[in-house]
Amino acid sequence: MAEGSDRANGGLVKMDSTESRWVFQEEDDSEDGGVRNSYESEEEDNGEQRLIRTGPRIDSFDVEALEVPGVQRHDYEDFNLGGSLILVLQTLGVVFGDVGTSPLYTFDIMFNKYPISEKEDVLGALSLVLYTLIIIPLVKYTLIVLWGNDDGEGGTFALYSLICRNAKASLLPNQLPSDARISSFRLKVPSAELERSLKLKEHLETSAILKKLLLILVLFGTAMVIAGGVVTPAMSVMSAVNGLKVGIASVEQGEVVMITVASLIVLFSVQKFGTSKMGLAVGPALFLWFCCLGGIGVFNLIKYGMTAFRAFNPFYIYHYFKKNPFQAWNALGGCLLSATGSEAMFADLCYFSVRSVQLTFIFLVLPCLLLGYLGQAAFLMENPTQNEQIFFSSMPSGVFWPVVFVAMIAALIASRAMTTATFSCIKKATALGCFPRLKIIHTSRKFMGHIYIPVVNWFLLVFCLVFVATFGSINEIGNAYGIAEVGVMMVTTVLVTIIMLLIWQINIFLVLFYFIFYVGLELLFFSSVLGGVSDGSWVLLLFAAVLFMIMSIWNYGSKMKYETEVKRKLSMDLMLKLGCNLGTIRAPGMGLVYNELVKGIPAIFGHFLTTLPAIHSMIIFVSIKYVPVPVVPQNERFLFRRVCPKSYHMFRCIARYGYKDVRKEHHQIFEQLLIESLEKFIRREAQERSLESDEDGDSDSEAETSFSSVLVAPNGSIYSLGVPLLSDHDCLEKQSSEASSSFSQAIDDAVTDPGKSLESELSFIHKAKESGVVYLLGHGDIRARKDSWFFKKLVINYFYAFLRKNCRRGIATLSIPHTHLMQVGMTYMV
Repeated sequence: MAEGSDRANGGLVKMDSTESRWVFQEEDDSEDGGVRNSYESEEEDNGEQRLIRTGPRIDSFDVEALEVPGVQRHDYEDFNLGGSLILVLQTLGVVFGDVGTSPLYTFDIMFNKYPISEKEDVLGALSLVLYTLIIIPLVKYTLIVLWGNDDGEGGTFALYSLICRNAKASLLPNQLPSDARISSFRLKVPSAELERSLKLKEHLETSAILKKLLLILVLFGTAMVIAGGVVTPAMSVMSAVNGLKVGIASVEQGEVVMITVASLIVLFSVQKFGTSKMGLAVGPALFLWFCCLGGIGVFNLIKYGMTAFRAFNPFYIYHYFKKNPFQAWNALGGCLLSATGSEAMFADLCYFSVRSVQLTFIFLVLPCLLLGYLGQAAFLMENPTQNEQIFFSSMPSGVFWPVVFVAMIAALIASRAMTTATFSCIKKATALGCFPRLKIIHTSRKFMGHIYIPVVNWFLLVFCLVFVATFGSINEIGNAYGIAEVGVMMVTTVLVTIIMLLIWQINIFLVLFYFIFYVGLELLFFSSVLGGVSDGSWVLLLFAAVLFMIMSIWNYGSKMKYETEVKRKLSMDLMLKLGCNLGTIRAPGMGLVYNELVKGIPAIFGHFLTTLPAIHSMIIFVSIKYVPVPVVPQNERFLFRRVCPKSYHMFRCIARYGYKDVRKEHHQIFEQLLIESLEKFIRREAQERSLESDEDGDSDSEAETSFSSVLVAPNGSIYSLGVPLLSDHDCLEKQSSEASSSFSQAIDDAVTDPGKSLESELSFIHKAKESGVVYLLGHGDIRARKDSWFFKKLVINYFYAFLRKNCRRGIATLSIPHTHLMQVGMTYMV
């Protein structure tokens, strides 16, 4: 589960907001998810729904971001002109740094693989670059893929979450029908007219192989995103530092490597200051960079002529391949680098709105990029021998050093684009159970999703330095860079195709055209970069394979652990028969038993019963559950159910979170929210019982009679603690005859007056709360059986155990003092 940063205090922050919203509510459900006539209902009712208007509510779980839950929009949308300008600068500083610095190295790598022999070679390479920019970043990502966001969230896991929400394709077996009634689900049910959408949904839900393939595809894409977060800084910074070799002839490649290493250390050291602060600080620098890029391009076009504009004729691509097919195919890997940062543009979408990203790219970024490439090509056609550090060689001498400085700043900014995308992707993967838990710091108190992951940050730095020291040249790093980029692009193409069929339900011929065209194009690029894997790019593939293995092992181990807990859960019949035969008494207080089950009694609770001489008078089974939506509104956060008869005072609380939600708060705030939600649940339950009693007579007399305020010790003694034992009805009736008349009178009053029963239970909750709240945490580990096959033992007993031992435990998010904590360990054999 995702974890947030520590806060100085746990108090709520006042917000000035008058916005309200419309949500769906069940006619027979309470705000916390629903009241049932019987305890622990296994299936949800499909009652009628009605729209209710709710006011703004502050969710203390999201207090770090000052979010009003349920308002599913970006805070950027209502800005004035000044705010829009600030947003443009932040968008430039966070999203477009990577694609904006591609002119530093694209032509260098292309002409290293395809030497210039005539002007048509330059025009052919330029034509490839121009159409790559138009087809991939502009058409595919800006005009198509960005609309596939999951309520403002981008990246492979956001697409996966969107698919899982519309079809039960998730492999984690903890889905509930009530989850689909969360207002932020925003489901679009496939229409009956489009049978292919229904068939695809049916295939995804019934085929275990398709589910596994879908998850493998997403994990592969995530591994490539993280790998891109390693190679992007190395490539961008080194290509900018290479400009020193043009201005200072005495600078050698070894000195370039040393300066690159120092720059990377500084870059990753300031990452902790956050996306908003860094985006606004470096946004003007990147805006200046795009102005320099476009201005130098215009200067070269005026100086060397407008012949470069002929490259918009695709005939030059044909001529480029016809002249030397192998070299042209080999140069495709360099051409792909012109589109680097396209995936970061989508993955970083959580920081900004879709429209702001689209408008900034179309009206500022793309024109400057086109002018920059056109200017470099115009320079090369007149100076074909100067095909190294082309950008710096084509600059006017009067602005050389200022532009070199701006280029180095822009390269550092570009490195952050993929790093922030990596942070966002890892947080989503963690929330959906596909990555070990790590410490996540929320760097903005205003904007949700601005995060920093220290472990990942230093992990990326170490491997960046290894790449720079090992390769030492942009030509070798560039091929590895291409592998990471095109790998993510292919995954995105497949996922968006599924969304087109399942959710958007657009014309099948348009879907086929999109899929065939982009998959074919990206496979062509992928074959080119794989052709140079022997030069050292295999290191990146190995790195991505290790990441894929870590995520797969974590997902597999978590799934095995959950399935084992489901199989080992205690039966309800056993819970109803525990009392008289077990030497356990009920002590005043409230116990919160944390577990992962959303149905049934966890086996770890049986371990508590057999280990402890007493359990608390009130037990609440708390399950933290992630739902495939970005945010779950606070008034739909808790789903309560009653476990066992009323007299047992045992409840289940399912706390539902989206993968974007923040979970870091003071334990007292959590207790307050939980008690308030429980009281609402009980009041609504009492209202329903009152209505039923009016219609059906005294149908609940047995349930009310089971309420008792007698506590019986194992030796038969009776204590007036106002708390019943864990026992069946026969046991209660037997012991009640030995109780004092005052207790019997209290029971009679509760039976004859439902109002008194309600007040009595509410009073019982408050007394239990005043007696103290204790967090009962069970650490369930898994081990492979002795007769398991070798590979399973290796994965479960060593790899998964190592990951669990070194990741953050769930207790780190609760801020619980040790005096309120009780832990019990349990090992499952799987």
